[in-house]
Amino acid sequence: MAGRVLVVGASGLIGQAALRRFCGTPGWEVVAVSRRRPPDLGAASFVAVDLLDEDGAARALAGVGSVTHVVYAAVHEVPGLVAGWYDDETIERNATMVRNLLDPLLGSGAPLAHVSLLQGTKAYGVHLPDRGRAPIPLRERDTWTDHRNFYFEQERDVRARAEGAGFEVTVWRPTVVWGDAPGNNMNPLLPIAVFGALERAAGRPLDFPGADLAPAVREAVDADLVAEALVWAATSPAAFGRTFNITNGDVWCWPDVWPALADALGMAPGGHRPLSLADELAGRAGEWAALVAEHGLRADPDPVGYVGANSLVYVEQMLRATPPGRAPVLNSTIALRRAGFPGCRDTEEMLGSQLRRLQADGWLPPRPG
Repeated sequence: MAGRVLVVGASGLIGQAALRRFCGTPGWEVVAVSRRRPPDLGAASFVAVDLLDEDGAARALAGVGSVTHVVYAAVHEVPGLVAGWYDDETIERNATMVRNLLDPLLGSGAPLAHVSLLQGTKAYGVHLPDRGRAPIPLRERDTWTDHRNFYFEQERDVRARAEGAGFEVTVWRPTVVWGDAPGNNMNPLLPIAVFGALERAAGRPLDFPGADLAPAVREAVDADLVAEALVWAATSPAAFGRTFNITNGDVWCWPDVWPALADALGMAPGGHRPLSLADELAGRAGEWAALVAEHGLRADPDPVGYVGANSLVYVEQMLRATPPGRAPVLNSTIALRRAGFPGCRDTEEMLGSQLRRLQADGWLPPRPG
């Protein structure tokens, strides 16, 4: 048996993908840990935990058994998303959540062997308005830039505990993650998918809603690819003590993938019609509720609740062109490849596959025909 893994933040974008992958890999006993129950647990058991509640977390985690592995994909974000990236209180809350997880686990004598800690490219300071030009590509050695970031608070804590308790640590820095988890903070796919479903129902093509059609170079990573890497790292000595960027392995531009998005939704690609998806979805709540009822969807009839208010903030950033004077954010994945993980994805194929899965699983109206 590979072990007993806690997937922490199991209702999130990476968390739900990790549940699928660990449950589908022989030898793993999987425990989902999050505040809200994931919509699809598979073979995992579920423990409801608010990691900001120290006493409540200790009580809830007391009965999880002999945990050998942890995937830490939980995050506390504030409404509006971006302000929390600079906020001392948000940084401290995220640091507290890790402590409130590890204190009861280690205090109970859990035989921890490995912890995967999720970060992101904000570890390189790419979100800072005054950061200047980012290196191309970003490498794991180009880190610990001079700014406050909850990633660093968490990593220092986890690595210090690992030295004392004898478990291994792998730190992950995925680029923009794409997946099919509803109601999350940073999922750019669902706002576009709901907009497309509304436009298709109205008999219109899929117009591009971004402010600029300039072909800015981007990267993406499939949540399922991150999950595949998490399973690999859990028992691979080449991953122990390491930090890895992870991307699909290709680059892309909005004008080039937009037709594939439209096709997966059963639509023709349209023109360029700049608009705010946050305003658009909020203003068409009645139309979305009607689609949910008509097709018997599992989705929340409130479109903002379904896609996540912070995902609407996030997708607006994704749809913008790279600001003048800013280099594109591109990550080297050489370290991960050299360590022996071979996984990759075609981003255009990923987008179509994720939309088809949303349709097949009853989260989006089916594709016509």
